[in-house]
Amino acid sequence: HLPCNVNKMKLATTAALLLAIKGCDAFSFTSSQSFIIGRAHLQKTHGWTSSSSSVHPSSSLTLASSRNDIDVTDKTKSTNDNINTNTIDASSIEDSDILAKLTSELQELFACTSIVYSYLAKEDGEVTVEDVVLACDRVDESASGEGCDDAHPPELFLNRHLSLRHKSHLFGRYHLLVKLLKSNYDTYIKTAEFLSPSRIPRGELPNVQDVAYFKEETVTNYLDEGGVALVPDCELDDMTYNDSSLDKVLLSIFRKLVAENTGGIQNDTPGIKGLLIQGRQFMTKELPEGVSYEDHTIAQHTMVKNTLGGLMTPVLPPFYRIFMSGIVPKLGTEFDGKQLGPWFYAPFLTSMVTPTFFGFLVGPSRPNRRADGQRGGLVVEKCKFLQESGCKGLCLHQCKIPAQEFF
Repeated sequence: HLPCNVNKMKLATTAALLLAIKGCDAFSFTSSQSFIIGRAHLQKTHGWTSSSSSVHPSSSLTLASSRNDIDVTDKTKSTNDNINTNTIDASSIEDSDILAKLTSELQELFACTSIVYSYLAKEDGEVTVEDVVLACDRVDESASGEGCDDAHPPELFLNRHLSLRHKSHLFGRYHLLVKLLKSNYDTYIKTAEFLSPSRIPRGELPNVQDVAYFKEETVTNYLDEGGVALVPDCELDDMTYNDSSLDKVLLSIFRKLVAENTGGIQNDTPGIKGLLIQGRQFMTKELPEGVSYEDHTIAQHTMVKNTLGGLMTPVLPPFYRIFMSGIVPKLGTEFDGKQLGPWFYAPFLTSMVTPTFFGFLVGPSRPNRRADGQRGGLVVEKCKFLQESGCKGLCLHQCKIPAQEFF
C-alpha cells in the first residue's frame, strides 16, 4: 500500500543491493526472510533477476556466494572423482581377474604338457609294471579332481570343460603300455589281464590279441558223436549289428559279385543271412569227379579274392599293389613282379580304412597296435560274419584266409 514513487525507490534500492553483494558471502543473507520477500517481490512485480552484470527481466534469480559456488563445485567434482575412481577401480579389478584366470589357464596348460612329456621321455626298456599302476592311480585322481591343487584347481576351463589333466594321464598311461608291449610282450599280457577291466577298460588297451576276456581255471573239451573235437561256443553275448546306408550298398554289390563268381548261386534272403546261405551252398556243393576237397578250398579262396577285387573296382587293386604292397609293376625290368613292400605305412592305412568299408562283413572294428607295438592292428571284438554263420569253415575259407592273401 505504499505510494508508487516510494515503491519504485524501494525496488531500486533492493536491486542495487543485489548487484552490490554479488561475489560476497551472502549465504546467510539469501536465506533471510527479508531477502526472500524482496526477491519474490521483484519477480512478481517486474520479472527481474540478478545476472552476472545487470538486473534484467525474464530470467530466474540465482544468488549464491562465490565461496558457496566453490564448495558446491568442489563437492560435485569430488563426487565425480569418486564415481570415476570407483569405475576405474572396478575396471582394474575386472582386468586383474581376467589376467589372473588367463595366467592360471596357461600354467595348467604348461603343467599338462610337462605331464605328457614325463611319460614320453621314458625309454621302452625302463617302463615297469609299477609305472603302469601309478599311472592308473593318477588317472583315477584326475578324474575325481583329487589330482589338482590350489595352483591348478579343477574349476579351470581346461579341466572343467576339456578334462585336459585327465586326458594327459590317459595319454601317458596308454604310451607306457605301448612301451611295455614293445619291450616285453609276456609282461604286457599279464599286466593287461591283471588291470583290465577293473582299472583299465579293454578298449583303452593298445593290444588285446592275447588278452583273455575271462580267466578259466578248467578247459572243457567239446566232442561230437564221433569223438572229433569241436570249437566251443563263444562266451560273449551276441551283438546287434546296425547296418549303415553304406553297409547296405556294399553288401548288395558284394552279393551280386558272389553270385557271378560262384556260377549263379543266389537266394532271396536279405542281408548278411542271404550272403551266408550263398557261401554255404558253394562250400557244400557236390564236387565233380576228380576235384578234391583241397582243390575246392583253393576255389573258395579264389572266389573271395575275385569278389574283393570287383568290389574295389579295376582302379584300386593296381594302386594297392604298387603303393601299399610294394609290388613292382611290369616295366620291362628285372624287378617286374617283385615285392619290395609292404611299405611301412600300409598296415596303418589299411587298419584305418577297414572299419568304414568292411563293416558290412565283420561288424564294428577299431584300429590298435600289433603285437610288436607298431600301428596297423585291427580289433574286431565279435565278427559279424562268424557270429551269424556260426561256422569255422566259412570264417576261414570265405573270409579270413582269402582276405589276408588278397591284401
